[in-house]
Parts: sequence; C-alpha cells; structure tokens
Amino acid sequence: MNTELEPRDLNSSESDIFGQFQSRFAALQQTEMSLEEYLDLCKADPLTYASAAERMLHAIGEPEVINTRHDPRLSRVFANRVVRRYPSFKEFYGMEEVIENIVAYFRHAAQGLEERKQVLYLLGPVGSAKSSLAERLKALMEQQPIYALKGSPINESPLGLFDPVQFGASLEDKYGIPRRYLTGIASPWATKRLDEFGGDLRKFRVIRLMPSTLNQIAISKTEPGDENNQDISALVGKVDIRMLNQFSQDDPDAYSFSGGLCLANQGLLEFVEMFKAPIKMLHPLLTATQERNFKGTEGFGSIPFDGIILAHSNESEWQQFRNNKTNEAFLDRVYIVKVPYCLRVSEEVKIYEKLLENSSLNKAACAPGTLNMMAQFSVLTRLKEPANSNLFSKMRVYDGENLKDVDPHAKPIQEYRDQSGPDEGMNGSSTRWAYKVLSKVFNFDHHEVAANPVHLLYVLEQQVIKDNLPEEQTRKYLDFIKSYLTPKYAEFVAKEIQTAYLESYSEYGQNLFERYIQFADKWIQNEEFRDPATGQIFDRDSLNEELNRIEKPAGIANPKDFRNEVVNFVLRAQASNSGTMPAWTSYEKLREVIERSMFSKTEDLLPVISFDHKGSKESQEKHENFVDRMAAKGYTEKQVRLLVEWHLRVKKAS
Repeated sequence: MNTELEPRDLNSSESDIFGQFQSRFAALQQTEMSLEEYLDLCKADPLTYASAAERMLHAIGEPEVINTRHDPRLSRVFANRVVRRYPSFKEFYGMEEVIENIVAYFRHAAQGLEERKQVLYLLGPVGSAKSSLAERLKALMEQQPIYALKGSPINESPLGLFDPVQFGASLEDKYGIPRRYLTGIASPWATKRLDEFGGDLRKFRVIRLMPSTLNQIAISKTEPGDENNQDISALVGKVDIRMLNQFSQDDPDAYSFSGGLCLANQGLLEFVEMFKAPIKMLHPLLTATQERNFKGTEGFGSIPFDGIILAHSNESEWQQFRNNKTNEAFLDRVYIVKVPYCLRVSEEVKIYEKLLENSSLNKAACAPGTLNMMAQFSVLTRLKEPANSNLFSKMRVYDGENLKDVDPHAKPIQEYRDQSGPDEGMNGSSTRWAYKVLSKVFNFDHHEVAANPVHLLYVLEQQVIKDNLPEEQTRKYLDFIKSYLTPKYAEFVAKEIQTAYLESYSEYGQNLFERYIQFADKWIQNEEFRDPATGQIFDRDSLNEELNRIEKPAGIANPKDFRNEVVNFVLRAQASNSGTMPAWTSYEKLREVIERSMFSKTEDLLPVISFDHKGSKESQEKHENFVDRMAAKGYTEKQVRLLVEWHLRVKKAS
C-alpha cells in the first residue's frame, strides 16, 4: 500500500486565497533604503513625510456629499443642510455629526492648527460605539506606510536628525519638505548612533513600515491600572534591567522603549478609560502633545513623539476629572467629541441588523416589526421628555417623519433639539443592552430560534424589572411598553393579518377608493349619481350615507373638509398624469380611511385566520392561503399562530 500523500491540486478559489494572502504579506514587509533615497522620495511624494493626522485624513478619504434638500426624510432630519458621509465610516449609522467632528479634528491637526497639540477624546455613555470608533481609526492608520530610521526602537522619522534652523531652508529648497516637519529632536538612541557614525548621516538606513495593531508598530493601546500598580512607565518605558550588565543606567541602549508613547510614535496611541488613570500617569501626555516630545524615566534626552493620542471614557469619569481644579492644565489639551446613543429609529434598526449579521442568528427568522420595536424602545429611553408634546411623536419626528396631518401638537425637529439641549442621547439604554434583549428573544422558544414582537414585549418587560433600576425609571420604561409599544404593535399586526386575509387586497382597495371619489365628487357638486353597473340612482342624502359608511370607522371629524381635500388631490393627480386615477395608497389620509373601512369587522376575518379546526375543505384552503401570505411577509407558521392568538386576545380585551 502506497502511503505517500499525493500532491493536491488547489482549485481556483483556494489558489486565489493563498495568493492574496502571500501578496498581502509581501506588501506589509519592510523595505530598506538610504537616507538620500528617502529624501528623494519625499520630493516625489509628500505622504512620505506626512504627519500622522495627514495620513489619517488621507486614509479616511473623500466624503460622499449629500444635499438633503432633495430627500424629504433627510431634509427634515438635517434641515436641508448639505451632509458629508464618509465611506470609511459607513457602518456607523446615525453618527454623521460625530464622524464630522472627528474628521474636523484630523483636518485641523493636519493643517498644523491647535488640534495638533490636543488629545482626541471620545466622550459618551457605555455602549455608544466609542471603542468601535477607536478600532476603526486604528484600522485606518494601518493603511498608510511610515518611514523610520532602521533600528530605532521608537520608529522615529529620519527628519528628526535635522535641525530646522540650520537645515530647514536647504531641505525645503532641494526636497520640498516644509520647515514645520523638522522637529530637531532626535531620540537618545539616534543621538548615540550619530556619535558612533562620527556624524556621517549616510550610515543611517531608512525603512518603510506598515503600521500594525497586531505587531504594535506605530499603534498601541494603554489601559489604566490603579494608584498602586501603574506609573508613567506604561507610557514612557523604563530601564531593562537585563541590559545593565552591559550598559550604564542612563545609556539609551539599556532602556526599554516599551511605553505606549514609544510604540505609537508616528501613529496612534489609544488610551482606554483615560480618566480612570492616576493623574501623575497622564503628565507625559502634556509634553507629548504640546512639545512633541517627552521625558523617559532616566537622565538622557527627550524622546520625540509625532502621533495622535486617542482617549475615551464614560461621562462619569470625565465629570469627576473636570470638576477637579488641579486638572485645568490638562483640560485645555483635550478635544472633546461627544458620542451619544443613536436617536433615529431607522438607523438604530440598521445597527441591530449589522450586529445580527455578524452572529449565527443572521439566518434565524425575525418577524417584521421586531427590530423596529426594539429600536423604538431604545430611542424612547434616550430622549428627553418634551414640553407640551408627545414623546412618541418626538421620536418619529427625529426619525424624519412628517406628522403635520397625524399629530397637531408635534413640533419641528429643531425646536425639540433646542428644548432638549446638547446632552440628549447621553443617557438611556445602550445598544449593547438592546442586543442582549434581542438575543434572549431569538432563543425564547425552545423549539424555534426566531424572534417576534410578542415575545419581545414579554422579554423587555421582564428585563426592565430584573435590572432593578431606580423605581421612577422602571415605571417610566414599563409605561413605554404599555402605552406606546403594545398599542402601536396591535395596530401593525392587525394590518398585517388583514392584508394577508384579503387575497385581492389591492384590487379591492382600489375599487373602494374610486367609488369613494365618485360619490364624494357628486356630493360636493350636489348632483345625483347613477351607478353604471346597476343603474341605481343616489341622491345627495344617499351619497352622504354611503360616504359616512366608509368614513365612520376612521373617525373623520369634519367630513365636508375631508371630502373636498381628497377630491382636489385626485383631480390634481389626474391632471398631471393624463387623466389616470392615482393608486388608492397614494394619499395617506384616504388610504387609512379605506383600510379601516375594509377591516371594520373582525368577525369576518375570524373563520379564516384562526387555527381552530375547519369545518370544510374550502375554509381550510382559505386558512392555508392566509398562512402562506403571512409567510411571504416574513413570518414562520409558528409565529403566525402566536400573532393571530395575541391579536384576537387584544381585540377581545379592547
């Protein structure tokens, strides 16, 4: 028996994967050049000597400019402003203002303005995507290469070797390098090498490196310890005691440049929960941001730093730090970007969809309305209660809905924002909390991994009670479920069931719509109407009776004005469309009237929608067709049964 393994042919897709991996690996490898070759490269490509902020700005790329004036929903949300959306942050839904503030920081820092000397600080509540933003910024930092002196433990720029006073004019004239890029601060390691080389710069070699989070090349992370186990060495490094048998303590070759500022030079330092750190640990950040260098723990010269410091923490830590007057010098060096929770239901739903897409639940059935209900609850908890208005209406206005014909007390979005102040969205339930609730909903039924709003209502209520929140907050959250979510979903599921019940729903609705318009038009003109199909004549009283029959289920308060309004709408629509009758769904107010008229009697639906035993084959067939139409909407058969039973209970109780 031949036990040798036969060579295996890779198919094309496998070959592509291995080839792509090899190509990417090769692209990430260091390339080496002389200092003179580096300067020539600077002359050809300004990104060669660009600052960390400039490289970040280049990696972020150009935005997609959207004139919201041309989109009815966006025009209401953004007040007709021109909005910039950056493809590199496309998955950060509802965060246009946050992203724009972050980009503005890098833009100003790249221009050499005051932001260049400030810490970028993301301030927001738990689960508001601060860490996700930090991860995205680190990923963007990995896209552009840096150039460093070969062997430098801090990957320092070769330009640090040149004094700006002595060499600035020459480098700008010959290589086009602006004088502001010359710091004149070489690291202690480079200074020692310069002495060893006898001042011969040609002995320095330059390497091209790709920043890497994994390998901590120009990207690093620092986390706070406590007063007892953390000092500035976490940022600036410390002596490597293993080297003291070869070098003196103040020799740079005995020093371990392992601090966050050392590793993040020419790149990005992420400081997690920065204001939980002891204040003495933060002192090196002051000189690193202001003077572009910092002191190590030993007696040698300053260590250069040309990078970005990105910090983030929760608001409670920030408030505590800000209220301490001894921290004033540091407060002036912080560029704050508030990262509130999402306040638009549509975007919050997209966040849930993104989270589910990255889990095994991405294939699980999710009944229509489930994610929307969860998003509504989340946003309601984050909004500040408006004066003389309904909180649910405020939520809908924030989502870009036009409530002029629905809620006369609803206010313009800017009025709501002015009333709420700049801190709206900094409190409430987090997206992380919502995702955990959704996880429980998907796994609520032991026999089917699926989610639906009925189970969500139950899980939400239980979770709010279980969380042991302050009594007033618990009462408020439970009221959201009882007063807003449950009745609104009852309306939604009733319409879902009703539309699935009618096999020829659209045709029936259009016929009823056109008949209503004919009756209303004749009633307004005070003329009789002869039914062309039956020859029956309707006088004005008979027309009024027929119109009332359609209008009554919708509770039309002023029939005369309503009839004039809808007839005028139809006449205008026909005039602009060659006399064609518009669709019955084209006018929202009349569509609602038609639907309510069509489904005013629940008992008509009961024999078809209920899961009771059917007395005839015809009834069973109608029921099965109903279930099939519900399945086409996105429900499982088990969910259809649950929702029908819930709907009938709610109707019976009302």
